[in-house]
Amino acid sequence: MSIFDFQFSIEQKLAIVDAVGRLYCQLEASLSSSPMPCKACGQCCDFESFGHRLFLTPPEWIYFQAGLTQNNIPLLPMTTGVCPYRKDSQCSVYPWRFAGCRIFNCTGDADLQGQLSEEAVAFCKNLCIQHGLKYRYLDLKTALNEVST
Repeated sequence: MSIFDFQFSIEQKLAIVDAVGRLYCQLEASLSSSPMPCKACGQCCDFESFGHRLFLTPPEWIYFQAGLTQNNIPLLPMTTGVCPYRKDSQCSVYPWRFAGCRIFNCTGDADLQGQLSEEAVAFCKNLCIQHGLKYRYLDLKTALNEVST
């Protein structure tokens, strides 16, 4: 059994996807007035050279996978330190990207990013509790390679 094999009803899945979508809208609203908006350069998608890792939660994964499935986009393994969904320095799965992708901005306010990250994690933990999902906090490379093999 994969670490991402969740047992839930269609109704639960839809409720999780809807809740994560609302979370992402709130994040975008909070970041919309940021003095240093993202320049969409794609550098942060190169985790190794940028010196960070992207972590995600089960509700985010469910939202991501639902978006990919709905649009016939395959799950890709992460064989390097670069997100496999970065194409020509752009995110090819932008509408379904994770909270960390939405929050992080290489020129942004680190304090605001930290605050929003903590709020997103707490929200996702509560969704796990509400829907009886085991909470995990995994890096993207581990998650993609676990389900792509």
